[in-house]
Amino acid sequence: MALKVEDVTGHPGFIEALQGFAATLRAQFDESPRLSRMLASHQRWLLSQAAFALQLEYDANQPGSGLTTTNLREIITSSNAASRNTVLNFLDQLLSYRFLRIAGESNRRPRRYEATEISHAAMYRWVLANLSVLDRLDGAGRVARLIEEPALMHKIQPQIARRACLDPRWLEPPPRVALFLWTEAGGLVMDDLIRRAIHLAPGADGYDIGRIDARVMAEQFMISRTHLQRLVRRAVETGCLAWSDKANSRYLLKADFLAEYCGWQAVKFSIVDHAYEMICGPARLENPEPHLAAVCEA
Repeated sequence: MALKVEDVTGHPGFIEALQGFAATLRAQFDESPRLSRMLASHQRWLLSQAAFALQLEYDANQPGSGLTTTNLREIITSSNAASRNTVLNFLDQLLSYRFLRIAGESNRRPRRYEATEISHAAMYRWVLANLSVLDRLDGAGRVARLIEEPALMHKIQPQIARRACLDPRWLEPPPRVALFLWTEAGGLVMDDLIRRAIHLAPGADGYDIGRIDARVMAEQFMISRTHLQRLVRRAVETGCLAWSDKANSRYLLKADFLAEYCGWQAVKFSIVDHAYEMICGPARLENPEPHLAAVCEA
């Protein structure tokens, strides 16, 4: 059985696994900052996942299939995740940064796009990172299976994207989570805060995450310092963060906000596990060696 949302949130190791996931995403950002920023807001995450799924689902025998502006717009606008113009601008950006290329003849209509090698590699690592979190919760060996058969990603990812774009729990983050995730590079900021939330502050209801140097963080994530300062200020006002000292130099990540964020992330991990199980069958309850992986069910 695939893990349910309550299975994920109720696991005592989930926060630690989520911190490991945030650290992995940060390493991927350091390797490819511009591409990572394409996933750094919830809207761009939805656009990227849907776009990648469409190009994997291309069927030469089905006219109009694959990643086209029309197909992406139908998925995204039906879930109210973005406007038509946002879809167009997003595809133009991916094309200009060479994360996409035009498939076939450039003058054919409708124009079809396909992901470049760097985008394929990044998505493969992202799927692995998510499966790694699930494996840390139940030791079922999903990562070993995907490493043995990397082509499975081509079937798993579209299932993730389709489910994610239909699940209202994932589409609409809780208001305080949305404060970060619906803003530019907000996902990167959130991952940084999660990585720091190691020690509960004595006598407080939160985690001491130290100083937030707006200048350094804004420079790292290639965002406006003013934008970041405004985001942090609103986070304090809404109870996501609090001061941990009288000098107002260190921050607390509030425990109830972390729980709220974990609950929202658990929806995504449950979606990933359901997608994995649909393609590969029930996850096993041990960590197999790659050569012992079972044959994927039809």
